[in-house]
This record gives sequence, structure tokens and C-alpha cells, in this order.
Amino acid sequence: MFALYITHPEVAIDPAVPVPDWGLSGRGRERAALAAAAPWAGRIGRIVASTERKAIETAEILAAGRLPVETDHAMGENDRSATGFLPPDAFEAAANEFFAHPQDSFYGWERAVDAQARIVAAVERVLAAHDPAVPIAFVGHGGVGTLLKCHLAGTPIRRDGDQPAGGGNLFAFRLADRSVTCDWTAMESWKEL
Repeated sequence: MFALYITHPEVAIDPAVPVPDWGLSGRGRERAALAAAAPWAGRIGRIVASTERKAIETAEILAAGRLPVETDHAMGENDRSATGFLPPDAFEAAANEFFAHPQDSFYGWERAVDAQARIVAAVERVLAAHDPAVPIAFVGHGGVGTLLKCHLAGTPIRRDGDQPAGGGNLFAFRLADRSVTCDWTAMESWKEL
């Protein structure tokens, strides 16, 4: 059976609001609704999301009222609170440094190796008590999702494994052996294997 790691789609960026409190934009909600209407979404039997608003909103749309949404604080995005909001160009440069130097902290950001250990432990903790016959979706963020994908694929932490810009992507992996079965794909376009 399969598991999905799904990243929240586009958000309403507001520099005056803490990043964990950002919600989905109108476009993000549209994309999540399109994904919720896909055949694969109806097969999901369990959804676990980060506690950040944008992840919960995405998970609730995907659950479509038929499943409860569980949350896990350890699934949160890498902690970037030391720098606060960064404009897009500065953020992309910072993310490049985060992935290029995983053992180092970028101006107080959580180190990539620590964020990876945290997301891997959170997913494994959930899966340890999960029925492997039931498809499951984890809903979170692109940075830690990339770190999880690198771990599952057995590759070093690298940005070239990062999701396409904009968010709202997913990758799939088998529950039996944790093998990644598809690369990042727009969530509304994925065709179940």
C-alpha cells in the first residue's frame, strides 16, 4: 500500500503575520479542492498534518469531512524564526544555503540535518502504529518534505531534490519498504500507481 507526502499549495503571504499562521490563498484552496476530487484522495484512510495553519487547511480540504485530520507538531517546517519573514529572493538564497550546508545553521535556522531527523522520526512514529493496508497522507511543508524524500531515497540532502516552486506537490512511497515510487508531482495531477 502507499503513503503520500503532500505539501501545502500557495499561501496568502503576509509579512505582518507569523509564517506558521499563514493560511492558503484562493489559488491554494482551488488546487487542494481539485486534488480532493481525484480518485486517489478517496482512497486515503488516514491524514496526518503539521500543526501550521496552511497544512491543516490543506488536510481538511483533502479529508472532505470524511476523515478526521490528525496533527503532529514534529511535522512542522524547518524553524526559520531566527530570521523571520524574508522576501522571495532572499528566501531562495537562504534555502540554497540551508540545503547546501546541512550541518550548519543559516543565521539561526534549524539545521537541515536536525529538521530531517525530526520529520523522519515523526513519520516513522505514526507509521509504527499504522495499518499498512490503509493508504495514508502526510500533509506538511516543502523543506521538510524534501528532507524526508532524501532520507527515503537514500540520497544526501540536496536542493535539487526539492519540490517545484509554488507548493501543492506530492511524492509517494510504499509502506512495505518505504521506497519512493514517484517524484514530486502536482497534487491535482497525480495518478495513483
